Amino acid sequence: MQDEFSVRIDNSTFERTEEFKYLGTTLTNQNSIAEKIKSRLMSGGACYHSVQNLLFSRLLSKNLKIKTYRAIILPVLYGCETWSLTLREERKLRVFENMVLRRIFGPRKDEVTGEWRRLRNEELNDLYSSSNIVRVIKSRMRWAGHVARMGEERGMHRVLVGKPEGKRPLWRPRRRWVDR
Repeated sequence: MQDEFSVRIDNSTFERTEEFKYLGTTLTNQNSIAEKIKSRLMSGGACYHSVQNLLFSRLLSKNLKIKTYRAIILPVLYGCETWSLTLREERKLRVFENMVLRRIFGPRKDEVTGEWRRLRNEELNDLYSSSNIVRVIKSRMRWAGHVARMGEERGMHRVLVGKPEGKRPLWRPRRRWVDR
């Protein structure tokens, strides 16, 4: 007996699933951004744990540690730069980023008591000169909205809409993927 939610194409049967991973993004039947962010944070956590010893090392400078963070860990999280975030999702991204930055900058010795303590969020923001991940995401969303409101004659709007005109060059195939 065949499941009522499965799809049959030629001789292949595809079953209905609640979620699956496609091109690094977890897609759900509810189109939940929270699951996508959770998946990205798990991937970022895996990258963080793979370079954790480098970030904690006293042999490397803080600048080199920040460059490692920007080159290895942040690109994993930038898949979510086109999503509109809720406060809960913003908080999850900030918590992850602060965890990594605390590992990079290490603890501070309190001047009054002489005890070692964790850095506060404000101190992390002062030490880390770049924008935090949430600010980067929001600025890119704001830029996309700005481009969408541009006039049709503007170059950036034409790139966003993407309606090429004219004939294809001779060396390109005549059929499109859809035509096959």
